[in-house]
Amino acid sequence: MKSVESPKPPDAPWRSGVQGARANLVPAVVLQVVAVALVLGYYYVPDVHGALARLAEFREKSGVGFGIVSTGLFGGLLPFLYIRLGKRDSEGHPRYSWGQGFWLTAFWAYKGLEVGIWYGVQAHVFGAGHDVGTIVVKVFMDQFVYCPAFAVPVTVAVYRAVDAGTLAAPRSDMIEGGWYRKRVLPVLLSNLGVWVPAVAAIYCLPTPLQLPMQNMVLCFYTLVVAHQMREPGASFPDRPGDKPVSA
Repeated sequence: MKSVESPKPPDAPWRSGVQGARANLVPAVVLQVVAVALVLGYYYVPDVHGALARLAEFREKSGVGFGIVSTGLFGGLLPFLYIRLGKRDSEGHPRYSWGQGFWLTAFWAYKGLEVGIWYGVQAHVFGAGHDVGTIVVKVFMDQFVYCPAFAVPVTVAVYRAVDAGTLAAPRSDMIEGGWYRKRVLPVLLSNLGVWVPAVAAIYCLPTPLQLPMQNMVLCFYTLVVAHQMREPGASFPDRPGDKPVSA
């Protein structure tokens, strides 16, 4: 008599998060090394300091527009183009449509405004110093308050809606129960692996340079999020074509 195999149980959320972080370990480490090198260069290499000082001056003159444009570019458009022009399914369809790329770019443009305000609030509340105590407090507030309570859940919900092509998808996930544990926690765990050392380096720099440094790491991190948000067992979760996100 032929036996019937029982379905394989889904991975525990912590395991999925660890696997995602491990799969992207090498590029993540490279990014951390580059980030630390830029911080050291700012303080100890005159040419690097001069270039970053000019960037900081431009950032301040540009106001909130800089963060909106740069974060939309590095968090949304560039990763979207990389995925769009990269791997396709068996029928030749790309992972994301142009419509989905628009919504992802718009989301990250908004996040540029949000993160810029967040860095400014932290500098106002905890000071703009670069001593160990100030950096530790800012890293803690960033990674263990702001991210788990707001930033990561919102990002997961947006990617789920964009992937499914409907705002009803994250609502359905929440109604089913266990949404935070199943959807948010894996991304949050891989988030910690990338961003704890990254924001430590970011907060070593003057406030006007923090968002540009964040954008550099973000370009890689959004590829990790897009990978983790795919439906298990599916080549691509989205439907081909330029379909807008609907309610």
